Amino acid sequence: MSKRLENKVAVITGGTSGIGEATAGVFAAEGAKVIIAGRSEQKGADVAARLGENVIYQRTDVLVEEDIKAVIDLAVSRFGRLDCLFNNAGGPDRGGLETVTADDFAYSMNLLLRSVIFGIKHATPVMKAQGSGCIINNSSIAALRTRQGGYLYSAAKAGVAQITKVAGDQLGPFGIRVNCISPGAIATPIFWGGSQMANTLTAEQNARKMEKLKTNLAKATPLPRAGLDKDIAFAALFLASDEGSFVNCHDLVVDGGRTSLFREGA
Repeated sequence: MSKRLENKVAVITGGTSGIGEATAGVFAAEGAKVIIAGRSEQKGADVAARLGENVIYQRTDVLVEEDIKAVIDLAVSRFGRLDCLFNNAGGPDRGGLETVTADDFAYSMNLLLRSVIFGIKHATPVMKAQGSGCIINNSSIAALRTRQGGYLYSAAKAGVAQITKVAGDQLGPFGIRVNCISPGAIATPIFWGGSQMANTLTAEQNARKMEKLKTNLAKATPLPRAGLDKDIAFAALFLASDEGSFVNCHDLVVDGGRTSLFREGA
């Protein structure tokens, strides 16, 4: 029985932890050759070693356009093609409504929106030459509702959702599908400062924070459990596989029904 991503090549930014790491594992298990891109060199090397010979790590800072281009070039030079780009890298924004600075704005938009735009830019020529490809962007329900993310985070993710539609419209005629996933409240270290903060804590401290987080998030959706990184990984698998071959310009919401809630504080 063939695997769902057999002979496909994927690049996953933010692939060294959380949703990116989980997606790399799912993609590799389904037969893909995967390049995980991220800034944490030791974590990246460890993840690649654990997932097997079809997964390699490339140090990548998505704030640097040359790094984004380099990881896509690596996919082509190593494997001869690029079938899927998952623009997943992200993190907390900086600055609030009354405190935002120009530096806060630049950092937040560069991390959350600009990185997606340049990922699409550099993946497009490769996929056009192949006549096929799939780009997945990580958006958020913060793009759809208030109280789901920070001030600039919400604005940037709304931009990601719209860029997805525009890019999918322009690239569809070339056989390139562009979709995004809007996760709800997924239990990852972003809630306590992201992977960099998690790396400063012990395994026991991170585990305690994660269990407390899961308990709290389980109260916030119609389904009585927290969203997990693997929930987003399997959504990405569908979009990247042939099963999603007629899905384009779509925002796939994976939130346990959270966006259906309109009660106070939801």
